Formats: sequence, structure tokens, C-alpha cells
Amino acid sequence: MKNTALKHVHENLGAKILPFAGYNMPILYEGVNAEHETVRNAVGVFDVSHMGEFLISGPNALALIQKVTTNDAATLTVGRAQYSCLPNNDGGIVDDLIIYKMKEDEYLLVVNASNIEKDWNWISSHNNVDAEMKDLSDNYSLLAIQGPKAIEAMQSLTSVDLSAIKYYHFEVGTFAGIENVIISATGYTGSGGFEIYCKNDEVAHIWNQVFEAGAAFGIKPIGLAARDTLRLEMGFCLYGNDINDTTSPFEAGLGWITKFTKEFVNSEKLQQQKELGVTRKLVGFELIDRGVPRQDYEIVDKDGNTIGIVTSGTMAPSLNKGIGLGYVTTAFSMVDSEIYIRIRKNDVLAKVVKLPFYKK
Repeated sequence: MKNTALKHVHENLGAKILPFAGYNMPILYEGVNAEHETVRNAVGVFDVSHMGEFLISGPNALALIQKVTTNDAATLTVGRAQYSCLPNNDGGIVDDLIIYKMKEDEYLLVVNASNIEKDWNWISSHNNVDAEMKDLSDNYSLLAIQGPKAIEAMQSLTSVDLSAIKYYHFEVGTFAGIENVIISATGYTGSGGFEIYCKNDEVAHIWNQVFEAGAAFGIKPIGLAARDTLRLEMGFCLYGNDINDTTSPFEAGLGWITKFTKEFVNSEKLQQQKELGVTRKLVGFELIDRGVPRQDYEIVDKDGNTIGIVTSGTMAPSLNKGIGLGYVTTAFSMVDSEIYIRIRKNDVLAKVVKLPFYKK
């Protein structure tokens, strides 16, 4: 197991640390519900330094990115970020990722921790255009400062106007006295805030400054357990649960990041799938009756016939009801469709709802 540069900080804070994606990671501090509410109502900080970072540069950097990703990276300008995915040859997804355009001919790709080696090998295997690739994953740390008070709490740490950074835009500037920090208006919680990229030897200083600046705003450290409940309330996909090597972007509701303005890996077959339709779709559902849905629970119809499977589920802290994501046959994918979640041999009534579950 690898450790983030802040492992000792989390230990001193009394975090429950467990293995996650090859790293020892803080899962919770005071409790999932309390941490969840901190992010929804104030400001919290996640150490997500386990994420991977690849720098792709040179005259053919864009050509490589266009070839291996579904979204159209040619639309990016310097200072903008884009959500995308890496399609495989079989209609599935190698990984989902965020692409940052750092400079002309220079892009930062942020990938999931569990897929760093897999993604590197996949992108490298398609690099017949001599784009320069660097794996920065072991050298960089990432803090997600999330919540409605994030801008106000963090503004004293930088001369960059945080309120002026639009969603999925970023600035490179001085933050907490450290130069060349990426300040990105992205996140995985749906409650606003920033993600801060810095070098490993800078992150402890930044962490301390962040907590000092945020003290008056009720800032708290937040673990990965609350990160999961927060993202699920927004209906955000988690790789390994809701998307994987066997789920297509169209099945997963990611048609919006699949652009046929260019050719990319398996684009011809995916375009056929778009035109012909899919036999199953990822949906959000709320339980009508009491219960907590969990990954791999069966989804059935009123007669008990299996129609799908739960990919993510929880008791939503902001909504106080069971919610989940799951794949169902297309006939049951319409909003308000009645479905049942099989929980310990009991078929619990649920209905398909429009995402996100949590609406500000």
C-alpha cells in the first residue's frame, strides 16, 4: 500500500484509515453523516492525492488525446477543464478522467487511482504520434476543498479571484504562499469549491494554511466515505461501480461526453450504438419503502423477474431515504418507472427518478 504525503496528519486527527485503490486512505473522521453535512452546508477538505496525473505535451499532444478520449478536446482553451472517458475496443470504458489544457500543446490528464497503470499503458499503446508523456502521479498531491463556503474561506490564501473561476475552469497561481498551484473549480460533491494540485513536499504547508484560513467557517477534514455519499446524491458515476470495461458511455448516460466530431478508439461502433439504441441504461432510483440499497443487489419487476442490478446505493444523508444507481432494461428506464430492489429476499418498492437526487 502506498501512502499520501499527509498520512501522518490523518493519523494525528484520528482518522479511520483503510486500503483504497492501492493507498492507505482516510475513510472517515467523526462520522459519515456529520462530514457529509459539513460539505453540504459549510466547507470540508478531502485528501485525494491518490489520483493519477499524466502530462501530455508536444505538437501532437492533442492528436493523441483526441484519439483515446470520447469528448472533443479541441474545444478546450488554456484554463479550461473537460470531463471525458477512455473507450476500449469492446464498447466499454477504460476509465473516466478530467483533461486540463495547461498551455498550448500541454495537457494534464487526471485519472482514477485504481487505474493509473492501466490508463498509462492504454494511452501509451496508442501513442504512435510521438506525444511526450510523463507520469506525475507519485509527485503530486491533490486537496478537494468543497462546500458553499469554500470561496469565502479560501480567498485570503490567494490573490486569484476565486469567485471569478467558472465551473470546470482553473487558474495557476500562488496559493498559501506556494507558487504554481493549480486552483480548479471542479469537484465530486455538487456543493461547489475547488481542487488544489501541488507537489508532495508542499501539501502539508497548504493543508495547515487551509485549516487556519477556514477555521472561522467551520472547516473540517472529510473522509472518502462521505465523498461517496456526496457524489451519489449528485448521480456522479464511480469507476468500478457504475462504469467499467463492460459498460458503454451510452448505457451509462455519458452520451453527452461522446462526440463524433472526430475519430477515436471504437468510435464507429459507438456511433452505431447511438443510432440503434441500447438494451439497458443506468438510472437513478429512490426507495419508496424503507431500506438501504447496496451494490450488486438485484433489481426486479413487480412479478419478481430480474431486470437489472444495483451499482451504487446508500442511505442519502441529505434526503434521509435510500437511493441508488443501477442498470435496468431500457423498458424500465423512464422516470417514474416502478422497480423493486431485492434486499435480503424482500422486494422493496422504488421508482426511477431524474438525476441529481440532491437539488440545492
